[in-house]
Amino acid sequence: MSQRRILFYLFVILLVPACSSRGLEEASMKLKGHTLKVELARSAQERQNGLMNREKMARDRGMLFIFPNEAPRSFWMKNTLIPLSIAFLDRDGVILNIEDMEPLDLSPVPSDGPAMYALEVNQGLFHEWGVRPGYRVVLPGEAAE
Repeated sequence: MSQRRILFYLFVILLVPACSSRGLEEASMKLKGHTLKVELARSAQERQNGLMNREKMARDRGMLFIFPNEAPRSFWMKNTLIPLSIAFLDRDGVILNIEDMEPLDLSPVPSDGPAMYALEVNQGLFHEWGVRPGYRVVLPGEAAE
């Protein structure tokens, strides 16, 4: 293979954003000094599918649901097989509330106010890392403070 072709492929690889095995864009977030790798659910379909039908998720992984505006939000665990904790965030990335959710539970889990983001992680991770309501999350694409 020519050097020119190798450089072309390297250029293409560097331009393509990281994607999960399910085709979702991935990014890193900072939570109280910890790095969390998240899949980004931006479209209505991606948000609807969320973490459904997954049997496991690595401890330092999660999903960030990105909505086009702030509004009261509510999540449930339809077809979701792993226990999760969810943090609802306002437009500035400040955590409004954190709730634990049990697998397959269809009970609604609401935000405590208008939320623009929801962050799902393995149940207990927020507690383990000392993340609480009022904490400001460094969202993907933001400069670290």
